[in-house]
Amino acid sequence: MRYTLFLLLAALLLGGCASQDIQRKDGSHSTRAYSVANLAKSDIDTTCELAQREVLKSLRLLTEKLYRRNPQEYRKSGLASVEAASARLFDEVPKWPESYLAKLNWEENFKLAFLDGYGGDRVFAFMSSLTSMLMASYEHKSRFFVLDDLSAQKLYNSARNIEVAVWKLSSARQPSGARYLVSNTLEGDASNLSFEREFGKLIADQDLLALLIEDRGNRAITRGIQGVATLVFLPI
Repeated sequence: MRYTLFLLLAALLLGGCASQDIQRKDGSHSTRAYSVANLAKSDIDTTCELAQREVLKSLRLLTEKLYRRNPQEYRKSGLASVEAASARLFDEVPKWPESYLAKLNWEENFKLAFLDGYGGDRVFAFMSSLTSMLMASYEHKSRFFVLDDLSAQKLYNSARNIEVAVWKLSSARQPSGARYLVSNTLEGDASNLSFEREFGKLIADQDLLALLIEDRGNRAITRGIQGVATLVFLPI
């Protein structure tokens, strides 16, 4: 009875402390519903969940932007809109551990986006591979507790893999000279570098979390020099 009373009091106190949230420009809020399960979380566990949430938001935004720049890709699957095409990927996230994307060979799947003669959806191939790789860096989990342990090395490697993916996206060309997927443009005065900024946020989020995990566990990250032009990914 005393233990139950403690949990209820703690829930009320913590719930009261969580009333101040950030309201974003799009009208969304940053607060999350409080759960008694939060009592089994450390600060770093909560940080991992918040970082992953931001990563998934960036991934969805990038997916939508790529589909808007390359509408021919979602039409290959018979889908009618950017939103429907994006949902095809991100509807898998809530059921992630059981999703087929959690078992995806993301390295091989990534190559499909830049394979000559590939008739499938190149945006889906690219973004599903990126999403699967990043979720693997979180051990395919979306909730973290005191006994959970993420790898700083995997998080660091995932940030380097994003750099490789971005290089390939911006540099790969079809035999005709056209890009496989249109992203950033630098034509005349109407430059569009929004993809570069969003990918930069993804890399920064993963790198910062890697540093936090490294500091907590006193396990140093191995920082090697990776040549993006080799199109070799680091293990996750």
